[in-house]
Amino acid sequence: MIRFDKVTKRFGSNVVLDDLDFTVAPGKHVTLIGPSGSGKTTILRLLMTLLKADEGTIQVDGQYLTHEQKNGKLVPASERHTREVRKNIGMVFQQFNLFPNMRVLRNVTEAPVHVLGMPKDEAEQRARELLEQVGLTEHADKYPSQLSGGQQQRVAIARALAMRPKVMLLDEVTSALDPELVAGVLDVLRDIAHTTDITMLCVTHEMNFARDISDDVLMFDKGRVIESGAPEKIFSDPENQRTREFLSAVL
Repeated sequence: MIRFDKVTKRFGSNVVLDDLDFTVAPGKHVTLIGPSGSGKTTILRLLMTLLKADEGTIQVDGQYLTHEQKNGKLVPASERHTREVRKNIGMVFQQFNLFPNMRVLRNVTEAPVHVLGMPKDEAEQRARELLEQVGLTEHADKYPSQLSGGQQQRVAIARALAMRPKVMLLDEVTSALDPELVAGVLDVLRDIAHTTDITMLCVTHEMNFARDISDDVLMFDKGRVIESGAPEKIFSDPENQRTREFLSAVL
């Protein structure tokens, strides 16, 4: 579902991703762990085309993201091509990024109506189902400013799901929340992980959450994957000394 092939990303002389190869199979839940600055969030931003790789290619669901085939050659993709591939991806950010001037229901329906061309009635029905799923049915007509941080993040999750993505990207989705609000958001994400076939790529420092939902965990350091495996293996018996040092500091 996701394939990085020799992807390099630099910021000036700083190499954030270094000739990175990795794949995520359809329906799998993969969590990226590692110290700040190791390249984890850069991967998500490349998939959302908020950044552009300096070298290498990225594929989503078998299609190149920022390249396309023309006359047997791989060339930079048109904006239209990239936009079509990106429709398969939903992302939940650290900050909620809700539209402050729109009520909760419209926050969830806006993209399905205007990007997917979904009829408004169908989009609203879908939005109400998703708001029920994340426990916010009674808040549909409120503005984001009337909600707690945890409630706003759950709206953001519903908004991402409304696009019916094949891939869900989660970028430290609890880092901006007060500690007592974290559990509710993680419970919603656990439910999605356990009841849907959406492929999930997650960056988090919530190690218990990573252990619960992940099929695979990838340890990053200095722009490279230095260890990967099932969560039981990574969290209980890591082989790499750097992984052991990192986990001893965060667990």
